Amino acid sequence: MASEPIAGEELNLEFRLGLTPVRRVLRRVKERVIEAALFLAAAASVLVTLGIVGALVYESSTFFAHVSIIEFLTGTQWTPLTADARFGVLPLVSGTLVTTAVALAVAIPVGTICAVWLSEYASHRIREVVKPALELLTAVPTVVFGYFALLFVTPLLQRVIPNLPGFNMLSAGLVIGVMVIPYVTSLSEEAMRAVPLALREGAYALGATRIQVAWRVVFPAALSGISASYILTVSRALGETMIVAIAAGMQAKLTLNPTEPAATITAFIVQVSLGDLIHGSIGYQSIFAAGLVLLLMTLGLNILGFLIQRRYREAY
Repeated sequence: MASEPIAGEELNLEFRLGLTPVRRVLRRVKERVIEAALFLAAAASVLVTLGIVGALVYESSTFFAHVSIIEFLTGTQWTPLTADARFGVLPLVSGTLVTTAVALAVAIPVGTICAVWLSEYASHRIREVVKPALELLTAVPTVVFGYFALLFVTPLLQRVIPNLPGFNMLSAGLVIGVMVIPYVTSLSEEAMRAVPLALREGAYALGATRIQVAWRVVFPAALSGISASYILTVSRALGETMIVAIAAGMQAKLTLNPTEPAATITAFIVQVSLGDLIHGSIGYQSIFAAGLVLLLMTLGLNILGFLIQRRYREAY
């Protein structure tokens, strides 16, 4: 019943446009083709995601048929490429979490402050220059960031920390943090700009200063979008490959000390993918199990971000 008024409105519109019956049919066919193309484009992304998950689960199931899942989740040694293979994923997880934590310690404060400045303090002309220039960081190849961390940041840190190894998680994490600053800044600034102007004017009318309006009015009102930018930044830092592969080292070590070398999940996948392991061997299948762990970590963060975003959207 609800579709009849819509169909009548379409007929009235076609009559006003002076469309002949043939043109009406062609117009409707074009609309159906466009709708089908849009549906296929949306379905393709879902199918690709399902295909990736299916491939990881299938290959991982073969891996776990030979390796105990308890050993995999609780073991503290990861040496799948040696004769005495050990498959404890905790060293890779710790390396991934440490480099991500260092990156977030840089990206979230700096990116948030930049977003507040661009949204509440910078003029329109300055914003149109600074924001695109900042987003150019995302266009730099990550391999360039990796060698920048290895050849510039690490020697610089060794002046402050004399015993710092040439490969370490600290320099890799710092450079990852610089790389992901645009994600925090751009998305957070857009969320703050979307806050209604009436909230700012009301706060100014009550005698609030600009910094009070920025941090006590605009920032909480935009917290839904800001939290989404944080989650996206965490996911991007977790999945970074080339920087950690070049600057953090390839040695899987269970440590929470960022000044030591360690391997991350993505660095190990690169190491095995470029090696000479036989396709179908346990060592080769271990990259799918590690990839599944990374996928579950990212999925958990996205679910957490969705819940936080929904909660604050309802609150504001």
